Amino acid sequence: MTDLRIERAGTDDSVLADWRHVHNVIVPPAVLSPDEVRERAGRNVMEVAYRGDELVGCTTVRPPTDDGGTATVIARVLPDHRRRGIGGQLYARGLAQARELGARTIETVVLAANTDGLRFAGSHGFVECDRYVLPGGTALWIDLRLV
Repeated sequence: MTDLRIERAGTDDSVLADWRHVHNVIVPPAVLSPDEVRERAGRNVMEVAYRGDELVGCTTVRPPTDDGGTATVIARVLPDHRRRGIGGQLYARGLAQARELGARTIETVVLAANTDGLRFAGSHGFVECDRYVLPGGTALWIDLRLV
């Protein structure tokens, strides 16, 4: 296991910028602006992970907003830091946060081209429940649900 330093992405511009960097590297078809990241930080639990002072990943937990208690948990790890237990730590932390927020169902979303992300989700008990392309886009997205 890797000791991580976790910081909440809220009002600190440098932490928001680090969250944005990880997101934009891993999800290039959905690049976000600083304003879009700031808006998301207001409605989601977003954290940034560092190993020492090195940026390694980020998480997003979208709280339940429906009667089904469905939350979305997304853990992202920069490619150079994968397969070292970081994703597992980030996912476990996000899952616990989702449960604290009242989630009864857990979902995640992965860019279909992110084979590492799909493999990770599958190894943690997620199964595919939907495939789609966003309006005006070309990238294929896969929604998965924890079973």
